[in-house]
Amino acid sequence: MSPRTVFVTGPGGAGRTTVAAATALAATRRGDRTLLLTADPAAEPVLGAAPGPDAARPARVTDGLWAARVDSAGHFRTELLALQERAAPALDLLGAPRLRGEELTELPGSDAFALLHALRTAADADWDVLVVDLPPLPAALPLLALPETLRRYLRRLLPPQRQAARALHPMMAQLAGVPLPSRWLYETAGRKDAELAAVQALVEDAATSLRLVAEPGRAADEALRTARAGLALYGLRADALVANKVLPPADGHPWLTAMGERQRESVAAWREPAAAWPAVHELPHLGRDPRGAGDLEALGLPAPDEAGAGAAGAGTSGETAADPWWVEDRIAADGLLVWCLPLPGAGKSELNLVRREHELVLTVGPFRRIVPLAPALRRCTVSGAALTDGVLRIRFAPDPGLWPKDGPAGA
Repeated sequence: MSPRTVFVTGPGGAGRTTVAAATALAATRRGDRTLLLTADPAAEPVLGAAPGPDAARPARVTDGLWAARVDSAGHFRTELLALQERAAPALDLLGAPRLRGEELTELPGSDAFALLHALRTAADADWDVLVVDLPPLPAALPLLALPETLRRYLRRLLPPQRQAARALHPMMAQLAGVPLPSRWLYETAGRKDAELAAVQALVEDAATSLRLVAEPGRAADEALRTARAGLALYGLRADALVANKVLPPADGHPWLTAMGERQRESVAAWREPAAAWPAVHELPHLGRDPRGAGDLEALGLPAPDEAGAGAAGAGTSGETAADPWWVEDRIAADGLLVWCLPLPGAGKSELNLVRREHELVLTVGPFRRIVPLAPALRRCTVSGAALTDGVLRIRFAPDPGLWPKDGPAGA
């Protein structure tokens, strides 16, 4: 059974690590064995204890709470050296010298793969709750979609049907006189696909949710609007929005009073039904950066399952969340099938869609996703699209050359 997983993200500087630590600590009040994963060096002073070196070796912070770093540099070295070892026959053929671990410096982007590996490791362990401190919003949402994206790349570059030819590899290797790299390539791809599938299952689990954190203000308002569209595009579910660093009333201090009023206006807007956040929690500004379990407890953040009726955590662990997109059959009325995609917060100028064979390439602002079409829609042509009341409706007209003779209803 997968752990109850909470991903924490928000605009840069909003206090993601603090909220992740407070969420993890809150989960321990129910007696849940909880692991906090973080790549932020600031996690140690926030927790009041040093996290363990990696997900396989977490450090105990307090009763029921453990923490571990996402070691991107170590993961990069380990993976590259392992790949070098598997490719040894081909490298020997080329006369290429080996790279040593001490000369390897991680490349940009390797932190995303390290996080996926840490998630896989944590999901295989016996944790009740897993809290993950993610990068800022613009990077966090595509990162959670990365397993799906990478698996699609593997299927395109190394189609399963080509793997049947692997039975001929030993004979071909003898004829060529050297080992062929395709065997280990397919084996590596198969192993990576299995690892990515496990992480994708964790992200899509009905008991997985996101907890967004933002410091109330105009900049956060725009970031959250874009985030709502990104969450819907990737099929991710938020359990709560945390308003962090909320100032107390400050009579006699005009500057603080004005800032506090702007914060309260933002929080009030976030609580409006139209904003559609399952729950909004306010965390007070302590007048300092939170340090240690005492400060984290003083923030008063609820545990994940206490976050509101709309939380994704209401689902059952191990089950995949229901698909929020649906197809309307309007064949009888106007000869169309309409694919309905809720994208709250999206603007018409931010939308772009391209049909590519049996897939649809969807772009919403800074976010992009390639989704497969349902079998019925593959036999149609796109006749138009419209964004109405936060729902993108894509119209498909049946292609007479692809539908059965008895028409769409008989498909």
